[in-house]
Amino acid sequence: MTAQLSGDLIRNKLPTYTFGQNVIYTKQTGSTNTDLKKYARSGAPEGMLVATDEQLVGRGRLQRSWMAPAGSGILASLLFRPDFLEPAQTPQITMLCALAMLDAIAAHTHLEAALKWPNDIVWHNHKKLAGLLTETEFENNTLSWVVVGLGLNVNVDFSSFTHAEPDRPNRPGSGHPPLAESATSLSMILEKDTDHLRLPILQHYLKNVEQRYIALKKGVSPHFEWQRRLIDMGQPVTVHNAENNRQHSGVVTGVNENGGLRLRQPNGSIVTVLAGDVTLR
Repeated sequence: MTAQLSGDLIRNKLPTYTFGQNVIYTKQTGSTNTDLKKYARSGAPEGMLVATDEQLVGRGRLQRSWMAPAGSGILASLLFRPDFLEPAQTPQITMLCALAMLDAIAAHTHLEAALKWPNDIVWHNHKKLAGLLTETEFENNTLSWVVVGLGLNVNVDFSSFTHAEPDRPNRPGSGHPPLAESATSLSMILEKDTDHLRLPILQHYLKNVEQRYIALKKGVSPHFEWQRRLIDMGQPVTVHNAENNRQHSGVVTGVNENGGLRLRQPNGSIVTVLAGDVTLR
């Protein structure tokens, strides 16, 4: 039996002033990011949360689909209005959200997951545990709002998901391997039912986001901690950008403050890559 969530349950005893205090919760929607962007354009307050049990057209970076059976994960989007940041600093919001979720997972499971550039949370076998999708809108070269969507696989067994995602013309990043090979969940790692963890992990995430966002306002960048948790550090990788079909190979030496991946190429030079998919060489 899937534990039910609701806006009242999420807000109940939530130790935040801003994040998660305004909640729109639905059992089913197309995409929480799409919903929250509409509210953002209508003047919704910073900290608004849109959450659901099931996304019909859930998506990640490059419009990739995000598959999650109803009630099996945390599917939520948060609204930020960081007028203190320059547009190029937007990835710092994604970084703090990823770190906030790592903390929340560890607090309730004692699992130490890792980060995979640019926007995934993975287990140590490199299987994807969660993903983030950040979308923004600018006005006069100033950040108007930032929406960060997050999907965490909580209580789902992907071992039967053996069909690869088909290649689709004009859709970068399609043709992914079967989820049985590329995805995992808290229940698969812990080898037990984890449905009861959806609410406490979500609430802990919201508390952590607020704390880290306050720190960011005070000038504390999340990028050094984010870099420390990066599973790719020191690894020889190839980064492929499906949008422009460019490819870079080298050893990961870190990330810059705005999330660019730094690679030491075979000739010793350092190149900074702003977007792409990482594969181990």
